[in-house]
Amino acid sequence: MDYSAANIPLWNGMMQIALLCAVLIVANVLRRKVPLIRRSLLPTAVLAGFIALLLRSAGLFHFDIEFMDVITYHALGLGFIALSLRVPDKPAGNERQNMVGAKSGALIASCYVIQGILGLLISLALAYTVMPGMFKAAGILLPMGYGQGPGQANNIGSTYEALGFAGGRSFGLALAAAGFLCACIFGVIYLSILRRRGVLRPAQSAAELSGSLTVDTFQSKNEAPVSESVDRLSLNVGLVLVVYGLTYLLSLALTTLLGLAGLGGLADTLTSLIWGFNFLIGALLGLLVRKLIALLRRKRLMHYQYQNNYLLSRCSGLAFDLMVVSGLAAIQFEDLQGLWLPFALMALAGGFLTFYYLLWISKRLYPDYYYEGFFSMFGMMTGTISSGVLLLREIDGEFTTPAANNLLLGSSFAILFGAPVLALVGLAPLSDGMCWLTLFLLVIYMALLLLFLLYAKRRRA
Repeated sequence: MDYSAANIPLWNGMMQIALLCAVLIVANVLRRKVPLIRRSLLPTAVLAGFIALLLRSAGLFHFDIEFMDVITYHALGLGFIALSLRVPDKPAGNERQNMVGAKSGALIASCYVIQGILGLLISLALAYTVMPGMFKAAGILLPMGYGQGPGQANNIGSTYEALGFAGGRSFGLALAAAGFLCACIFGVIYLSILRRRGVLRPAQSAAELSGSLTVDTFQSKNEAPVSESVDRLSLNVGLVLVVYGLTYLLSLALTTLLGLAGLGGLADTLTSLIWGFNFLIGALLGLLVRKLIALLRRKRLMHYQYQNNYLLSRCSGLAFDLMVVSGLAAIQFEDLQGLWLPFALMALAGGFLTFYYLLWISKRLYPDYYYEGFFSMFGMMTGTISSGVLLLREIDGEFTTPAANNLLLGSSFAILFGAPVLALVGLAPLSDGMCWLTLFLLVIYMALLLLFLLYAKRRRA
C-alpha cells in the first residue's frame, strides 16, 4: 500500500478533520482572548464554523464540501445516539409531580411546531404570490435549522434537494447559521436590557466549567470500575458505534423491503427520507438498547452499568461540535441565489416568534426560575444546547436552578414528542395537498402540546 501523500483517499479525510480541529482551537483562543467575541456569547464551534466558511470562501484553505457533508451527516446520528444511551436522573419531589422533564420535552417540540407553522405559511404565501416557483415545503426547514441545528438542516435540506428544492441544503444550513446569530444577538441584547433595569445581575461563578454542559458525576453507582482491563471510554464509544451499525442495518432492511414492494416513485421518496432521518432511527435504537441493558441488570444477568453519562456527554459534545463546524463550513452562498427573500423573512420572523413564544410559556412552565428557563430554552431553540448553556451561565453560573438539567432531560423527551413533527417533515414535500395537510396537522399538534404544557399534572400516589 502507498502511504505517501500521493494516496489521496488515505490522507484526505484525516487532513480535513485536522483542519476542522485546528479552526476549532483557533476559535477557542479568540473567544477567550478577544473581549468583544467573549461578550457576544457566540459558541466556539459556531465561531469556528464561520471562520472556516470565510477561509473557504476566500480561497485560503480547501475544505472538501463533500467530506464536510459526510461529517455533518454522521456526527448528527452519533451525537443523538450518545444522548439517547445516557441513563436519566430521576426528578425529585415537585419536579416529578409537575412533570417538568416531560414538559420541557414538549416545550422543545412545540417550538419545532410553531417554527414549522410559521415557515410553511411564509413559503406557501410566497409560492402563491411573488415566487410561483418556490418549493412549497421549504418553510419546514425553519425548525430544522433553528430548532435542531446544522446537522438536521443539512440532512433534510439534502433530502428536499432530491425532491426538487434547488439549493435546499444550503438554505437549511444558512437558516441554522442565522439561528446561532439570533441566539447571540437577541439573547445578549435582552440580557443587557434586563441588567440595566436591575432585573438581573451578572452570574458570579467561582469556577469555570470546561467543555459543554454535564450535570452528571464522572462515576455513577454500579458502573464498571476503572480497574477493568478495557477503558470505559472505549466501552461507551463502542456502544455508540454498535448502535449506529444497527441503525445502518435497520435502515438498509427498511429500504430493501420498500424496493421489493414495487411502490415505484413512492419507494424512492421514502428511501430518501429513511436515510435522511437516520439520526432518529439511531436515537430510538439507543433508547431500546438502554432499556435492554436496564432489563438485563434487573434480571441480574448484567452486573455493571456500562454507560457513563459523563463520557457519553463528551461523545455527543464532540460529535455536535464537529457537526456545527463542518455544517457551517459547507454553506454555498451561490445556492441561495433567488432564495434570499424567503431566507430573510424566515430568519427574522422565526427569531421574533420563538423569542416571544418562549417569554410567554416559560413564565407558566418555570415560575420559580423564569429567566433561567427562558434564556436556556431560547438559546437552544435558535441554536444548540451549547447556546442555551452559554446564555444560562450569564445569570446562573453555578447552575443552581433546574434550568440546565431541563435542557438535558427535555432533550430526551423531545425525541418522543418531536417524532410526529419529523414524520410531517417527510410528508410535506410529497405534493401541494400534503403540504397543506402538514400545516393543518401542525396546528392540531400545537394545540395538543399546549394543553399538555399548561394543564397536565401527575396524580399523587
